[in-house]
Amino acid sequence: MQLSGIKTPIIKPGDDMAKILIESMKSLGITPQDNDIIVLAESAVASAEGRIVRLEDVTPGKKALDLSKLYENDPRKMELILRESDEILGGIPGVVVTITKGVLSPSAGIDNSNAPEGHVVLLPENPRRSAIEIRKKLMEKYRCNIAVIIGDSRTQPLRLGCVGIALGCAGIEPVEDMRGRKDLFGKPLLITRRATADNLVSAAQIIMGEADESTPAVIIRDAPVRFIKGSEDIPLIPRNECLYFACFDK
Repeated sequence: MQLSGIKTPIIKPGDDMAKILIESMKSLGITPQDNDIIVLAESAVASAEGRIVRLEDVTPGKKALDLSKLYENDPRKMELILRESDEILGGIPGVVVTITKGVLSPSAGIDNSNAPEGHVVLLPENPRRSAIEIRKKLMEKYRCNIAVIIGDSRTQPLRLGCVGIALGCAGIEPVEDMRGRKDLFGKPLLITRRATADNLVSAAQIIMGEADESTPAVIIRDAPVRFIKGSEDIPLIPRNECLYFACFDK
């Protein structure tokens, strides 16, 4: 499996993400091939879609003011967290733990980094739709099958550091069902499902970085994944079936 970073100019609201990718790959001498996968940073996609908010334009309500004191957070950002998240579970000073689009997310995925001073970047409104649209444009340009994943970084419980998570994808099966396959000793796997899209985002983020690398995209070649014609929702599980939530939700 080969991974190559795609450096781009700073993405601005109104930019055509596919056009930026096409121009950037041309300047780097990269030509996508059949069954290549392009992983995109959610902040770049969100910026192109105009999901950048100036904090001065946000007026926090009473709930946001109260929670900002509890979690030592900017009340304007807290107001955006309330608007963007499905539920607030708790937090620590500076960070709020939320359920956003059905997934555990710090501060509703709202990002202060990679945003202009005094601004924040929200998550793409519909990452799967964004992946579908970008993929369609790239396939029309290059006349080959390409998959697109929009990813973000997340922390793991009790672990320091970030790993990748896919927010939306098109062209690959996001989670591969491994049940029924045999292990090294011939025993069938009973519950294992491989988070293919998440794993690819984690691999890509080693190249993307989290700072000023200006590499919001990575092209992956020869990945051992299942390609599909369309797009599937990234599957979620209910809380009562989640190993971690089930431990504490009693």
